[in-house]
Amino acid sequence: MSQDQTPAPDNPQASAKPQESAKPQASANKGKGSKNRRKSRELALKALYRNRMNAGDVKQLRLDSLDDPDYNKADEGYFKQLLTGVLDHTADVDNMISQFIDRQLDELSPIEHAILRISAYELMFDVSIPYRVVINEGVELAKTFGGIDGHKYINGVLDKIAAQARPQEFGQQLRK
Repeated sequence: MSQDQTPAPDNPQASAKPQESAKPQASANKGKGSKNRRKSRELALKALYRNRMNAGDVKQLRLDSLDDPDYNKADEGYFKQLLTGVLDHTADVDNMISQFIDRQLDELSPIEHAILRISAYELMFDVSIPYRVVINEGVELAKTFGGIDGHKYINGVLDKIAAQARPQEFGQQLRK
């Protein structure tokens, strides 16, 4: 299990409980406490949104994130890993996303595009996080920051990306 939160569909309060990581990573918190990856994803989303609106370098995006009131609640190492990873693999991630959307990438809302980039990056490059957790986290970001029904679109696209990026894991879940 990862440090991500996987809420039960009928229990939104379950998302507040961090889970332990099955694969130790440099970004894992020793004491875990109130630091969590959901906040890291939120910070990455905000940084990627700022980057799309006002292109900047990674260092400046990180510095700007220090002013966010949720920064101290986030897993700082994971935030840095996620932001750097998405930016380093933007072409690969966008190529994957473009296969499963019904419009051009530049026609996506900046929030939806950033959420899809974060989630696609995790699906493609961080297999320590179960694909269902990645999809759930993307949907939760869309519910919090996106348009009214944006979470439904995000869910559908991420489901298709997961099937391609993790065919064995995806197939195992379908057989259960």
